[in-house]
Formats: sequence, C-alpha cells, structure tokens
Amino acid sequence: MLTYSFSDRGGESLYGYLYRCIKEDILNGILAPEDRLPSKRSLAKHLGVSAITIENAYAQLMAEGYIYSMPKKGYYVSNISKGTVTAAFSSTGSIPVPKTPEAPAYFADFSSSQTHPDTFPFSIWAKLVREVMAGDSMALMERPPSGGILPLREEIARYLKQFRGMTVAPEQIVVGAGTEYLYGLLIQLLGHDKVYAVEDPGYQKVGAIFQSNHAACHHIPLDGQGIRTECLKESGAEIVHISPSHHFPTGIIMPIGRRYQLLGWAAEKDSHYIIEDDYDCEFRFMGKPIPALQSIDSMGKVIYMNTFSKTLASTIRISYMVLPGHLMERFYREMGFYSCTVSNFEQYTLTRFLQDGHFERHINRMRNYYHNQRDLLLRYLKDSSLAPRTVIMEENAGLHFLMQVDTPASNDAIMQRAKKQGIRLSSLSQYYYHGCPGKEHVFLINYSAIHPGHMQEAVDRLCQVF
Repeated sequence: MLTYSFSDRGGESLYGYLYRCIKEDILNGILAPEDRLPSKRSLAKHLGVSAITIENAYAQLMAEGYIYSMPKKGYYVSNISKGTVTAAFSSTGSIPVPKTPEAPAYFADFSSSQTHPDTFPFSIWAKLVREVMAGDSMALMERPPSGGILPLREEIARYLKQFRGMTVAPEQIVVGAGTEYLYGLLIQLLGHDKVYAVEDPGYQKVGAIFQSNHAACHHIPLDGQGIRTECLKESGAEIVHISPSHHFPTGIIMPIGRRYQLLGWAAEKDSHYIIEDDYDCEFRFMGKPIPALQSIDSMGKVIYMNTFSKTLASTIRISYMVLPGHLMERFYREMGFYSCTVSNFEQYTLTRFLQDGHFERHINRMRNYYHNQRDLLLRYLKDSSLAPRTVIMEENAGLHFLMQVDTPASNDAIMQRAKKQGIRLSSLSQYYYHGCPGKEHVFLINYSAIHPGHMQEAVDRLCQVF
C-alpha cells in the first residue's frame, strides 16, 4: 500500500502533493511499469483523506501519461521510455550521488549529548522485547491511535503526576518519533500563519524547524531570569518556545515571578501559547526538581514537551507532548488521520519498562552516574593547570556546565586547536542569533558522552589547548 506523510506539504493542496509523490516514485523506479495502484477507496482509507483527493491525483497522473486505467481492473503504472531522460544526461554520465560526510572521530566530544552505550539497560530491554513479542502479538498488529497506544499514555500520565506534579489525562498526550516531528505537528495545529518566538541564545534547531515549515520566527533575548517578556510583547509573537526548568545552553532556571509574567502574556490573547521544553528535568543534582510551568497553568495555555532521548538513549527517538484540553479535541478532529510514528513494538516495550518500575530505577542510576561524571570532571579540572584561569558556572543541573576561560585567543582559534587535540568544543557564542557581547571564551562542557576512563586525558588535552 502506498504510504505518504502530508506533514511537509506546506500550502500545497492534498491532491497536488499526492500526485507529486506518486510521480516521483514512478520516475525513481520505486513504482515499476505495470505495477497496479491501490483502488481510490482503499488508498483514501489508508491515507485518511477523501476519495475525491485520490481521484484528482490519479486524474492528473493519467492526463500526463504516468498511469493508465483498465475498465473494471484498476490503475496501472505506464511504461515510460527512458530514452529522452538518458539523453539529457549523456554529457555527464550517470547522476552523481553525493556521499554523506562522515563525522570526525574525537577522543572526547564535549558538545555531544549522546548516551554512552554502557549506560543503556540492554539486557532488561531485550527481555521486555521478548515478552512483548510473545504476549502482545495481537495488539502489535493493530493500528494504534494517532496519539499512541493508550497503555503507554497512561503510564506517561502517571509518571508526570508522580514526578512533575502534573495532572493530565492520557488522552492529552501525543507520542511521536522525536520532538522535531512533534514540532511539525504543532505548527500544523496552531497555524503556519502564526508568529513563533524562540530564546536567544537557545537550541537553534527549534528555530530552524519553525522556519523550514514557513512560519515566521523571532529570536527573543534573555536576561538572568530567562526570556524577556517585554521583548516578547514587542515582537508580536503569538507562540513562544522556552525551556524554563533548565535553559539550554545557559543553564538558567526561570524564577516563579517570570513564569507568572509569561502566563499573563499567554492569557492576553486566545492565539497566545507557550511551548515548554522540559528536555532534561530528571537530572538535577542539588535541591528538589523544578516544577513544570504546565503544573501552574490554569488557563490551558502551556503545551508541554518531553523526550525519552535524554533519559534512556539519544537514539531511541520517542518523545511526547501534552496538549491543553481544547487543543487536544482540535488535534483529533483535524489531524486524527495521522498515524503514530512510533512502532507498536517500541511503544509496548516502553510501556512495560515503565509499568515494571525499570524506568524509575534507571533514572536513579543515571542521576548517580551523571553526578559522578560531573564530580570527576570538576575534580580533574580543579587539579589541573587550567584551574586558576577558569570559572565554572551552572553545574548543578542537566548534563553540561559552562566554563569561562581567561585566554587571549579567539573562540574559533581555541576550537580549532581543540580539534587537533581530538577534543570537540562548542562556545556559548555559537548559540546566539543576534550576537553575544561579553560572552567570549565561555564554552559548553557536556560530559554525558565522555567515558570515565578518558576524563583525565581529556582534561590534559584541554590544558594543552588553552
């Protein structure tokens, strides 16, 4: 059965986008000559669109000769002559396929949030996979709701209640393959015509996602308490993305006063919403966890986002968002035709991982592991020749801290020297959109991917760099 996602069609009509997808599959040989296409009714049901959409797409393909129909038999792919296509490239030969550049190998990558293989509970996960395969075979073959299977969403809701103080219904939770995919859904739900705002400095990929979806995006400066609400108001933005419990990359924790200011801004207009990214809330090493902004939202203005990529594995790609009740109803009414992008196999395995208490135990282990990682690295830095020239900041939460170094060299020169030493560094200045006066020589030190046995030599190489 032909399967296409309509999330990237932009302003193109449904039938026009479907026509283009099928045409490209024919031209690329994915659909071979004489292949029989699905019936209009079955394809409409499979894709969650109307039969008229399929009919219009097929009609355009027939008009251009890409497919043909046979009475009472259906639609078939035409045998398109490749002679003219081959001639068009005769001067250059075959079409060159660019190679994907390989990432350089580093002895220590202080800019990566990748999970170290030793920390993932492979044996438990493998055991649960076998149990799921043996005991949930019928459920594995059923198509899940667009928001994900209900047992997983019930477990996530329970976890949010217990550890984040959030009271949410399982139906408010939408599971997806990574937060990037969920951002795409949100833009469709809230509107491509809305004006979005992100923090400056901030996680640059979020702004890139908004812009790639043809949504206007403003970068709002921060002060010592987080995003500046007066600048947010002046920007004319309607939706703002923030990480209040542990801002990336500065590590700022937004105080309660600023949080209520933002909620007040959100309440000013029906179109105003806050997207709360709670990406590493589990890893706080001093004091109690910071409450989620969503837990004090009484107006239904906060959309909560989180991921299992930080807690389980950076490659697991299972994330979720919590929609306010009115947005949840609109999501299922207008976008319920979407299929959940996380396979049933992974969803049921993760459900058991949560139900059996493995996730809570894993979080406790990882909190201790990262706490030790941080302490080990800080001790090596304190005992090194770098100590008199460095200031460590925002080290009590998350998986990175900031290190300011007294050096006359430029950030670019330092990062190039580091690369030659097999060390990857990123500077705080790289995360600013509008420039960062006074932020020279401040570097992010992410220790999640550094093997403990490499810590001492990594610090020795840092000393050589500076």
